[in-house]
Amino acid sequence: MSSDVPGVQTRIFMGTSNSASAGPPWSNAIDVHHHIIPDFYVEELRKLGFASTLPGVDKPEWKIETSLSMMDRQGIRAAVVNVWPGVPAVDAATGARFARRVNEFLAELVAAHPGRLGAFAVLPLPHVDAALDELAYSMDVLGLDGVGLVTNYGGVYVGDRSLDAFHAEAARRGTPLFVHPTAPTAEQPTFGLPVSLCEFPFETVRLASQLLYNRTLERHPGLRVILSHGGGGVAYYAARLACGPLIRADLAERLPADPIGSLRRLYGDTAMIGDPHAFASVRSFAAADRILVGSDFPFMPESFSAENCRYVVDHGGFSPDDLARIESGNASHLFPRFASD
Repeated sequence: MSSDVPGVQTRIFMGTSNSASAGPPWSNAIDVHHHIIPDFYVEELRKLGFASTLPGVDKPEWKIETSLSMMDRQGIRAAVVNVWPGVPAVDAATGARFARRVNEFLAELVAAHPGRLGAFAVLPLPHVDAALDELAYSMDVLGLDGVGLVTNYGGVYVGDRSLDAFHAEAARRGTPLFVHPTAPTAEQPTFGLPVSLCEFPFETVRLASQLLYNRTLERHPGLRVILSHGGGGVAYYAARLACGPLIRADLAERLPADPIGSLRRLYGDTAMIGDPHAFASVRSFAAADRILVGSDFPFMPESFSAENCRYVVDHGGFSPDDLARIESGNASHLFPRFASD
């Protein structure tokens, strides 16, 4: 994937940045939305009959050196990396073996770059017993920092009640769960466009509606869930999602007493929200203590990420204390590895 698409960023961000935009957007950031693409992972996915990207999406080149140099240029002190799309929905034994190999690689990568990297473990969902075993190993033995999930595993969405034992354990541990969208299982028209272009925000809204009407956050109050891309379309759709009982009366029994407050407990990152339209919605909905830095590197070019984050900094109207929370304070609270830095 090319690091720049001539003219595209100029059209998206024209007139939105001020003179301060020449420098890096951050000075001490912790990036919680940072992808890595190990060669062995791509090969293992291929052997299982899966691709490392969705149809129509360019596969970016990745090396650890490119991540670290990008972080240096953007003022990112540390990144909690993830391997997307994680472990595909295969049988439990195959998934467990695959997850173990990925997680041990992640632990070695973190150990080789102390202070610069943390990592989200992958799990063999939707197989709950195998996922619980790998959760314990990746947290207690490998010392990883959280769990990276996709919105659905073969059609089983992350908020499904069949995963309640996993929710309960993640809540008990206070393990941060970073949820990135993937393609829905139902066939959707694409108009010749990449599935991620339209479906990713919808996938996140689907998951948020499931979490809301299953009262997942209320039943497991220790859950700490990060929704990528600023929560997808959740900020825009939040009030609409709360209208279920107006459409069908029996949904009142499933809706939390404070549905908007429930959704506001979710964290979001800054990836893909740094424009006047998306950011207005996120800014009005999310408190500063629920916003984290996200670059979406290398699936989004570094130059796009830099301009995206500059917009958040320049036009957010945040106080210095709130900006410090967004840049690193909130992440330090979620990820103790970085709390002492």
